[in-house]
Amino acid sequence: MSTALPSYVSGISDKPMLGDTIGDNFDRTVAAFGDRDALVEHASGRRWTYRQLADEVDTLALGLLAAGVRKGDRVGIWAPNCVEWAVVQYATAKIGAILVNINPAYRSHELEYVLNQAGVAMIVAAPSFKTSDYAGMIAEAAPKCAGLEQVVLLGSPEWERLFEQGRAGDRDELRRAQRELSADDAINIQYTSGTTGFPKGATLSHHNILNNGYFVGELCGYTESDIVCIPVPFYHCFGMVMGNLACTSHGAAMVIPAPAFDPKETLSAVAEHGCTSLYGVPTMFIAELSDPSFESHDLSTLRTGIMAGSPCPVEVMKQVLERMGMSEVSICYGMTETSPVSLQTRRDDSLVQRTATVGTVGPHLEVKIVDPATGLTLPRGEAGELCTRGYSVMLGYWENVEKTNESIDSARWMHTGDIGVMDSDGYVAITGRIKDMVIRGGENIYPREIEEFLYTHPDILDAQVIGVPDAKYGEELMAWIRMREGTTPLDADAVRAFCTGKLAHYKIPRYVHIVDEFPMTVTGKVRKVEMRDVSVQLLTD
Repeated sequence: MSTALPSYVSGISDKPMLGDTIGDNFDRTVAAFGDRDALVEHASGRRWTYRQLADEVDTLALGLLAAGVRKGDRVGIWAPNCVEWAVVQYATAKIGAILVNINPAYRSHELEYVLNQAGVAMIVAAPSFKTSDYAGMIAEAAPKCAGLEQVVLLGSPEWERLFEQGRAGDRDELRRAQRELSADDAINIQYTSGTTGFPKGATLSHHNILNNGYFVGELCGYTESDIVCIPVPFYHCFGMVMGNLACTSHGAAMVIPAPAFDPKETLSAVAEHGCTSLYGVPTMFIAELSDPSFESHDLSTLRTGIMAGSPCPVEVMKQVLERMGMSEVSICYGMTETSPVSLQTRRDDSLVQRTATVGTVGPHLEVKIVDPATGLTLPRGEAGELCTRGYSVMLGYWENVEKTNESIDSARWMHTGDIGVMDSDGYVAITGRIKDMVIRGGENIYPREIEEFLYTHPDILDAQVIGVPDAKYGEELMAWIRMREGTTPLDADAVRAFCTGKLAHYKIPRYVHIVDEFPMTVTGKVRKVEMRDVSVQLLTD
């Protein structure tokens, strides 16, 4: 019999879980902190108090009801970070419509898949952003999306009409709609890249994401006095849950520094608005610290923040603590399917704990490390698959029971696919991935999706995609390609040209290696570990 402690911890808390819907919780905050700043858009100078934001949210909610949107209907949102994104987030929550987050980097075929898979009835979108013509892509995809009934572009007459109808609406109707909602209702679908080549829609409830935002905020010590700078995308849990919901559940202010990440604008927003907290993946903090304007910004108001998405290098963490003054900065680990955060470092944790681990279990949650082969819990100090259970685990993948059952077992443990080691104090280090997920600059990429797409090239016989180390993004993509007989070998530029406009930019391989055969195991499986070793050698020679 083993005397070693098992790799299992449960999160205790003196704070009970919230039983509210998002709308009711938001109303409670408005009643308590109505005159405090709620939302600031740095780029445009627009700002709202909680009372003003509530008026916008309620008006849009009534406008959506007038447009025929009802509880359970799916409403897509496709836009960079902006005030309107947040207003749509809370307005849909108030009436029980399910918000479907669409990645701003998606191209038309990815958009079409998501609109059909989720059965989106209305899409709210920015007309365009940077090189993305959203209106054009929607027009291209719409005829192939039978369920799509309404397209509303931000700033268009259709958008204004929602507000006109909302202003003429009956607030009692909105209250009645709110009373019909349960905290356990689905309220959000977020797509994660799938190993099958198609994204899966993680379906999350009010209870899932409201509590996760609240407890992440609790561990950051948030109160109504905090001002949180959110340069991470709203379409991701990092922005809309750890950012927006953490703020609104505490009466704190949300600051949008720019539509997409810009290091100088982020620093400027922190200084101008006196932000107390700053979010980002490690590459964002690296960009801020190395920005030529860094020294000209007064960051003295910063106290805390969250770094997540990929491991934080020790030197970067030292600079965040020393040069940015974020003495209480927190590391978070999670996945979209768990709302997202399962593990988080605490305010008084050491430098080693904040760089060598991803913290310990969150309040009211459980985590364990299991043997991937047997499913049995391992002793502490042994590497195995990280699993998590509790209020945060998604309802399931939207209309995909098979994939749900592959990820969530009969005891409701979510199997993360990540390899972790738990120490004697319950801190977990993530040491690898059971599958071959690549994390590029905080974006989780599953090679299979890219491989499936490369197979559509007429000259490509077979393709394998792996992650290789990269100083800027943590990992970059490399495609090993076998060409069809008699064809001209493709180079990296040709592969990139084939992918551009079809795959999101972060899924396009940076490196290409043409081979006759892949390294294989005796059972016929591709040896990606060997491919990585060879690739690293090739890139360093």
